[in-house]
Amino acid sequence: MSSSSPFNDKQIKILEVAETLFAEKGFDGTSIRNIAREAKINIAMVSYYFGSKERLLESLIILRTKDLKFQIENLSVETLEPIEKINKLIEIYINRINCNKGIYRILHFEFSDAKRDLDFQALNDLRAGNLKALKTIIEEGQNKGVFRKDIIIPLITPTILGTFFHFHMNKSYFKNLLQLSTDELYNNYVKTKLTKHIQQTIKALLIYES
Repeated sequence: MSSSSPFNDKQIKILEVAETLFAEKGFDGTSIRNIAREAKINIAMVSYYFGSKERLLESLIILRTKDLKFQIENLSVETLEPIEKINKLIEIYINRINCNKGIYRILHFEFSDAKRDLDFQALNDLRAGNLKALKTIIEEGQNKGVFRKDIIIPLITPTILGTFFHFHMNKSYFKNLLQLSTDELYNNYVKTKLTKHIQQTIKALLIYES
């Protein structure tokens, strides 16, 4: 962990334990007591650091997404053609999610539940920042006459993530179907062929038909 992290080593340990438990048992199925026991730390210490389970999850979001936020902000100002930026954006998304499946599984499934009433500033900031960067790239492509004018920009990210999560949540089926006998083969397929498929899909949505 870099020295610029807003969390100390003990807090990071608690957050890593919480991430595992949230991913396995769900947010509702995990208690502060469970987290304290697994982290081998006093329950009062967890409350001291984070206050509540909701604030703990928000801290986990900050920990796991700060690098993603930085990468996407940098991408929008790189000297690449718009379609190259989109392809790189997809690579960043898929790589980050595949390396941090726990938190993204929590975010994708727990908080897509309409009954949820948790309004996390960190998550809202991340979504707003990502959408702003995506909008900048797409508008650049539109101004250059490369991208269509009728693109529904807020639907691009769910198209990327939805394809990945469907593939990941049916991992055993696709491993068997595509003869990916090991996790190494599976992860390599995600990094290469699945990523390329998503890039081609998004390109088809963005580019004028010839």
